[in-house]
This record gives sequence, structure tokens and C-alpha cells, in this order.
Amino acid sequence: MTDGDLDAVAALALVAFPDHYEGRDCFANRLALHPQGCLVLDGPDRPGQAAAGYMVAYPWRAGEAPALNTLIDALPDDADLIYLHDLALHPQVRGQGWSRPAVERLAGDARAAGSPALALVAVNDAEPFWARHGFAVEESPAMTRKLASYGPGARYMVRPL
Repeated sequence: MTDGDLDAVAALALVAFPDHYEGRDCFANRLALHPQGCLVLDGPDRPGQAAAGYMVAYPWRAGEAPALNTLIDALPDDADLIYLHDLALHPQVRGQGWSRPAVERLAGDARAAGSPALALVAVNDAEPFWARHGFAVEESPAMTRKLASYGPGARYMVRPL
């Protein structure tokens, strides 16, 4: 992902997560903090078309999740896993196998960097989708309270590496 991709990423975020708005500045913030975790998903069969998807991930603390649509001043010095902030696919490419290579690339990169796990917040009833990618729900009363801002059914999930 580059600065030139941010308008397309923000537009796709509105399509993929209409109930979980995050603005362009939020994506620009994450790109500035951890560019190696920000990817645009595209393929050779889509020349000249808008991005098929994007993924944003960065180091974070286990058992925590940043609030939606907020800017982060810095990544935590005591980060102990990689937080998968977003994986979004354009509706035209959903169900075509785009997510598996992206998630596996992230897992491989995180493992190579010494991270023991990936974590995320599943929204929009996506728990079964993420379970197929090796994530499992991790319950905690503190996280349950924090997840209220993510909407009903939001689940904190972890994938050991």
C-alpha cells in the first residue's frame, strides 16, 4: 500500500464495513506507523480496476484492540502480537480465494518477525470466516466491554503461530 492507494482503500472500507466507519486519515495513520503490514490486494486479471481488497496489520498488545476510527500516536513498545486491523474484499471478488493468501502471508511475516500470534476483532458475523483461517474466540470480561463499540456480536479472536 502507498499513499496513492488511500482513497481507494477508504472507499472500499465504506463498502465492506458500512457500520464500522474508519476514515482515510485512519488508514494513512496505520500506513505511516507500519507500512509493511499495509497491503493492497490485487491481481493480474484486474488491470486498471480499483483495488480488489486491502489488509492492514501492525504490532499490538494481546487482549487489546484499538478503538474504531482513532489515530494512534505510536505502536506500543511492549507489543506482543500482530493485530489484524482490517481485511476487506470488494464484493466482486469475495468467495474467490483472495483472503487465504493474504492471511497466510501475514502469518508468515509475523512468524518470521518472532510474533507468537495474530489477533483481530471479528465483526459482521465473521467469526466462522476467521475460524476457517485458524482464529479462535478468546473471551475476557474486559474485552467484552471494549468490543461494545464494534457492534453486536463482535468477537476478539487469536491465531497462534
